[in-house]
Amino acid sequence: MTNDAEIKEEVRKRYAARAQEVQQGSDCCGGDDASAISSRLYTTDEIRDLPQEAVVASLGCGNPVAIAAIQEGETVLDLGSGGGIDVLLSARRVGPAGKAYGLDMTDEMLELARANAGKAGVTNAEFLKGEMENMPLPDGEIDVIISNCVVNLSPDKDRVLSEAYRVLKPGGRLAIADIVTRGQMPSALKRSIELWAGCIAGALEENEYSEKLRAAGFADIEIETVREYTAADAESGGLGDLMRQFARTGGEPLGFISAIIRARKPGGARRPGSAGEPVQVVSVTKGAACCGPDECG
Repeated sequence: MTNDAEIKEEVRKRYAARAQEVQQGSDCCGGDDASAISSRLYTTDEIRDLPQEAVVASLGCGNPVAIAAIQEGETVLDLGSGGGIDVLLSARRVGPAGKAYGLDMTDEMLELARANAGKAGVTNAEFLKGEMENMPLPDGEIDVIISNCVVNLSPDKDRVLSEAYRVLKPGGRLAIADIVTRGQMPSALKRSIELWAGCIAGALEENEYSEKLRAAGFADIEIETVREYTAADAESGGLGDLMRQFARTGGEPLGFISAIIRARKPGGARRPGSAGEPVQVVSVTKGAACCGPDECG
C-alpha cells in the first residue's frame, strides 16, 4: 500500500525529470505514446511572446486562464505552476497593479519557471516553493485560484480544497482544469504510484469532487465536461489494456473526463468568472502535443 509521502515523492521525481528534459532542449516526454489528454490548449496569440521552455514544459489538460475571467489588478494563484505558462499568462492579464503567484513543490520546476519569467520580462509574478496542502500564503490573500491538471495529483484533496478556501478572499473564485472520472476508481488502480504521478489514479469521481468542494465551504459549484475520453483514446494512449482490466461492472470502461471546475467562496461581490457567469471555454481537442496521459499535470 502506498502512502502520501511515497505518492508525493514519485510525483516530484516525474516533474523534476520533465523540467530537466526541457532545460536540456527536449520537447517531448511521452516516448512513442500518442497524446490522449495533453493537447494544443493555448492560442497562438497567447503563447507568441512566451519562452518556448514555458510552453513545452506544460503538461496540462486545459487552459484555466481562459476560463477564469481574470481582471486587471487581481491577485492570482496557480497551484502546481510547473514551468510557469499559466502564471505568465495570468501576470499579463492582471497588469502592473496585479500579482500572479505560482506554487510548486519541485525545485527544478521552480528554477525553470523563474528563468522563464526573466526571459519574458515579467516582473509581477512570484514563484513559491510549497505544497497545495499547506499553501505559504496568508488568509484572504487571493482573488482567483487556477490550476491545470494538478489537484488530482494530491493524495489529500480535502486539505487542498480547504487551503484554497482559506487563502481566497470573500467572493474569490476557483477556476481549474482537471481530470475527473465517471464511475468509482477501483482500489487496485489507486494503489499504482506510477498512475498517481500520471493524473489517472488520483482523479476524483465528478460527484465526489462537488461534495468535497461543498464540504470545504465553496458555493456555486460547477463541473463542466470539456471532453470525455473514449476507448479509442485509451487505445491510442497506450491504456487499452488498463481500461479493459479495470472496467465497470457490466463491461463499460471507466470514464476519464477533462473538466472545468468552478466554485466561489461566499461573501464579497460577485465578479465576472464566478460560477453562473459567462466565460470563454476553450475546448480540448486531440492535437500534436507529445505528452501522453502518463505524463499530464
